[in-house]
Amino acid sequence: MQIVTLCLFLLLAVVISGMASRMLPSALPRPLVQIALGALVGMVAHVRVELDPELFFLLLVPPLLFLDGWRIPKDELVRDRGAVLGLALGLVFLTVLGMGVFIHWLIPTMPLGVAFALAAVVSPTDPIAVSAVAQKAPIPKRMMHILEGEALLNDASGLVCVRFAIAAVLTGSFSLGEATLTFAWMALAGVAIGVGVTLAIIASKAAFARRFGDETGSNILVSLLIPFAAYLAAEHVHASGVLAAAAAGIAMTFTGATTGVAAGTRIRRRAVWDMLQFTLNGVIFVLLGEQLPEVFVRARDTVTATGHVSPWWLAIYVFAVVLGLAVLRYGWVWVSMQLTLLRARRHDDAAVSPPRRIIAAMSAAGARGAITLAGALTLPLTLNDGTPFPARDLVIFLASGVILSSLVIAAVALPLLLRGLNLPPDEGIAAARDRARLVSAKAAIAELDRVQHQMADGRDDPDRFTDIAARLMDQYRERIDSLATLPEDRTGQADAPIERDMRLAAVRAERNAIFDLARRREIGVTLAEQLGRELDLIDARLSRQGLA
Repeated sequence: MQIVTLCLFLLLAVVISGMASRMLPSALPRPLVQIALGALVGMVAHVRVELDPELFFLLLVPPLLFLDGWRIPKDELVRDRGAVLGLALGLVFLTVLGMGVFIHWLIPTMPLGVAFALAAVVSPTDPIAVSAVAQKAPIPKRMMHILEGEALLNDASGLVCVRFAIAAVLTGSFSLGEATLTFAWMALAGVAIGVGVTLAIIASKAAFARRFGDETGSNILVSLLIPFAAYLAAEHVHASGVLAAAAAGIAMTFTGATTGVAAGTRIRRRAVWDMLQFTLNGVIFVLLGEQLPEVFVRARDTVTATGHVSPWWLAIYVFAVVLGLAVLRYGWVWVSMQLTLLRARRHDDAAVSPPRRIIAAMSAAGARGAITLAGALTLPLTLNDGTPFPARDLVIFLASGVILSSLVIAAVALPLLLRGLNLPPDEGIAAARDRARLVSAKAAIAELDRVQHQMADGRDDPDRFTDIAARLMDQYRERIDSLATLPEDRTGQADAPIERDMRLAAVRAERNAIFDLARRREIGVTLAEQLGRELDLIDARLSRQGLA
């Protein structure tokens, strides 16, 4: 009963943190508020939340990675794939190798394998923390897309490196060739399983719905279970569950327009996932804060593992690790931008070097968060022979210190670095939006022409249907001429059901036309989803009118 009560207090702290972060005038990110409230709960409560590391990882990580993969802008991810892959793979591997050696040199009493595990734990960045800062210090969209893509992929690469480091500590050996083959299997099989599980579940659900009908709650529950199914299936064959969950989310993007899910269901599903994202991220940071008092209490015992006496050495180690991460990230970002600039100058002599503030902002935006904490807590409690895992408490303490420090740096530095920074606008979006609206309006007119004949067939008053369809077609023709939105309804009470059904058919034809453009890559997936959400709202409103 005490555990249940404490969990309710943790959820209440998540709610209060959202309210408090909005009331604070400074650019204090929500994760810091959640950590502070969690620490307050930890100091007041007499019961500690002690989750099994594997259970903690299974419950919290797959849905977050799935949602990141589902919602990340795919076209921007493809456009900036070089920068994203460089940060998500190259920088992660450099961080694991460089910081692993550096940490072992800094703390000689920490075994080399454990040092690599700590370096792998602190290598992934957290887009949620950066997004929270961006609410009060707006980050340029393209930079935010790169950061989101980096965080999606480096979550997987960093956690895979954690597994290798833990395996090396447990077995006492490490083979580069075997690790390369294992990584290839884990990556390829994880991605394939994630995509396959998603497509199979969605196709099966759609086939069942076409034959026996469907309901909103069932569709939402299926979307909630997909990341866990992908994760468990991949882990069962010793592939990467993290990559499977992320790949499942990416695959989910391309199933939305072909499964016949009702517009009202899509709207409610987005709301449920918004709530789940807010809750899971909040719970992770509140749990971090809840465990901090105990972590600091154990600091005196932990410092003995470093060969020192004064607890202040722990602060020195945290500072050194944060500084090393910042130097590596700044150097990597600078080199990658210079290489990008060289490639751009081959095609355009007028290519301009990016402002140094952009490089500094990209470096400061590397905040650590939920995945770092989850990775630290997944370290096993004991070795294969039953002895305690070496320096486990020290790794958790240093990872916690890196999370807190990186959040503070992002909260303070990003508003200063981005203040008054003017970047060229992203061209082409307005033209693509106009083209999508134009094509969808033409599709709606064609659908109205088909539906009016179908509805009027066999009726005594076919002219009534023709007049209503003609009026709606004129409205769409006006949109084609001026790209304006549809005007308000101007129909009589008796004709309202007929016009509603025609409008509903036209709106659904618009949505299908827009996603056809996206599938042919004539417009971006992100733009198609934005326009699709607008049409979902109209679809849901018209559907409710039909039920009233």
